[in-house]
Amino acid sequence: MNLTTVFPGGNPLADQLKMVARLIGARAALGAKRQVFMVSLGGFDLHDNLISQHPGLLGKLSDALSAFYNASVELGVADKVTAFTASDFGRTLASNGDGSDHGWGSHHFLVGGAVKGQAFYGTPPPISTGSTSAAADQWHVGQGRLLPSTSVDQYAATMAQWFGVADTELAGILPNLQHFGAAAGRPDYPSNLGFML
Repeated sequence: MNLTTVFPGGNPLADQLKMVARLIGARAALGAKRQVFMVSLGGFDLHDNLISQHPGLLGKLSDALSAFYNASVELGVADKVTAFTASDFGRTLASNGDGSDHGWGSHHFLVGGAVKGQAFYGTPPPISTGSTSAAADQWHVGQGRLLPSTSVDQYAATMAQWFGVADTELAGILPNLQHFGAAAGRPDYPSNLGFML
């Protein structure tokens, strides 16, 4: 199938997502029932030049994901395709003078027809840059690093269940998931965050 969706030029992430869309379009000919693709956009490790570089990177991400979503609509699979972000570290809230340094937690987002969108899932930690013994500073561990309050295990479990992984198989895939949810005595930290239909 030839896609009519326009993907932005000069955007390496858009180029990768266009190829993914083409592979999804050829799924019947390839005999593929479920597919997982990994694409990437580097450059976010902005210890320097954050103000000048970050807006352009976010623009590329936005343009590429918008085109990809539009392609999934064109292909008639928008409710069966979900794009999501992942990163191995976040950024500090406090500036290092020209950028930000490695943090612990970060924000992620999902795009797709099966996503319960326009909502924030998880509980944000209190925003604080202080290092006092005050309750509001309990999440702060120096230089604007905040402890995440939602685990990647919760995020992955929610996606895995949508993808068709049975509840009985989750523990083998995500062994730390046992520490979340009502069964672990932590109903305030659910094992499924509820962001997928």
